[in-house]
Amino acid sequence: MVFKRMLGALGVGAPSVDTVLATPRVRPGELLRGEVRLKGGDFDAAIEHVTLGLVTRVEAEYGEGEGVGLIEFLRTEVSGPFTLRTGEDRVIPFQFPVPWEAPVTEVMGQPLHGMAMGVRTELAIAKAVDKGDMDPFQIEPLASQQAVLEAFARLGFRFKGADLEMGRIHGVDQRLPFYQEIEFHPPAQYAGQVNEVELTFVAGPAGMDVVLEADKRSGRYGSGGDAFGRWSVSHAEAPHRDWASEIDGWLAALSQYAAGGFHGHHDPYAHGGHHGGHHGGHHGGGAGLAAGLAAGAVAGFVAAEVVDEIGDFFEGDEE
Repeated sequence: MVFKRMLGALGVGAPSVDTVLATPRVRPGELLRGEVRLKGGDFDAAIEHVTLGLVTRVEAEYGEGEGVGLIEFLRTEVSGPFTLRTGEDRVIPFQFPVPWEAPVTEVMGQPLHGMAMGVRTELAIAKAVDKGDMDPFQIEPLASQQAVLEAFARLGFRFKGADLEMGRIHGVDQRLPFYQEIEFHPPAQYAGQVNEVELTFVAGPAGMDVVLEADKRSGRYGSGGDAFGRWSVSHAEAPHRDWASEIDGWLAALSQYAAGGFHGHHDPYAHGGHHGGHHGGHHGGGAGLAAGLAAGAVAGFVAAEVVDEIGDFFEGDEE
């Protein structure tokens, strides 16, 4: 998978770079491998460094509103200074681990609507820096995460959308400055209890926290509001747990706490919601999961349309 990038910011006749991903699909904690292929231009170029960054789209609150922008959440230098001669071909291999907390972008081979992930190649020549375009790749769930996702499918939940939110979850050992919310429409048996359920994974080398948030309906079961649940489990144990029963039992208990005091096992968003009280206005959408994750019925991918200093998120043609 080769993505040809011309370094327009460095002028006519400047070097070009192709970023080749040997692992266009990875799981959290695995190595992302590939190589950066440089082609010398019309002049010798003093390369100061070649740096790769993992970039994604994140939502954040700004006063009374909400904005969407790009964030680079991992950065690694793959080469220090060298001279790229006129017309010279040079290959720089790389490999680095994807963070354990990296969001899932693909399930059972189907991209999640609302998610976008890319590798950005940065080349610095004589104090000029070209950040180029981004090469997209997919992050598949760990086996432990897949077990939870399959439980939602067995219970009849329909995938609504997914996004990333800036902020931290109270009481969880979170390393990245954002977390993922995977949103589901409830099946008929839960429709009188909740409007939607959001799923968050916060993974580490040994295990993960599974965080659920239910947007409770007002009326028969109380005045509405949010209910929370959290499970801490090892990666070895998670695939063998009966997550469908766990989730079903948690949702069934919501009707017993109409006053809004139910917080599942723990309240991970204590002291004012996810990050200062925000919980709403999410921007998921699209069909998917109607036939269950096992059938691969996840909604289609919609690339981000965010614009920053490098232009549209995944602009460029794949060759």
